[in-house]
Amino acid sequence: MGIVGVLESRKNIAGSACGLVGLGLTFTGVAGPYWPVVVAGLYGAGALLAPPERQPLPDFPDPSAQLSAQLDELRGDFGRLLTYLEGVELPPAAAGRLTELTGLLTALLDPDWSSEVLATDPEGVHALSRAVRQDVPEAVDTFVRTRWWTRLTPGAEPPERHLERQLGLLHEEAERLAVSLREAEARRQETHTRYLEDRA
Repeated sequence: MGIVGVLESRKNIAGSACGLVGLGLTFTGVAGPYWPVVVAGLYGAGALLAPPERQPLPDFPDPSAQLSAQLDELRGDFGRLLTYLEGVELPPAAAGRLTELTGLLTALLDPDWSSEVLATDPEGVHALSRAVRQDVPEAVDTFVRTRWWTRLTPGAEPPERHLERQLGLLHEEAERLAVSLREAEARRQETHTRYLEDRA
């Protein structure tokens, strides 16, 4: 702690206040010839009785700001995923399911509509991140690799059935997230209505 810190400390301020009381006693004649001892003693007593300095809290980043940054990164990854998917040839049924899923994910990641509500929903951000970075690319890539082996061993179960089922399950999960976000916005609207009614 520097000189300025010591001068501005609680102990110095309390000690100085008590020291001024000692000087007041000196001028009124109460302290007598021992006034230096009285002033010093009162200063020391004030410094001892003063509360300790409070350490400042660590400056942690705002959780909502962290989630917003994660969402920005996720949107970039989603753009790369869409580029990858454009180069993959899928059967019509699976391609249709994938289009529905990516359309819903695009809406959920829209910065103009979902950012504010997702910035307070870490579980929702995690679910979207898992879908974009893991589930969708793994489902498509596994299909592509399995389809190649199926061509070598005809008669096996068509891999597109698994892909269609996987994409359907992922779409259901994304729909549940969309419903929960809509409900969160509805609750926010209802809360504002009650606030206005109470104020009126």
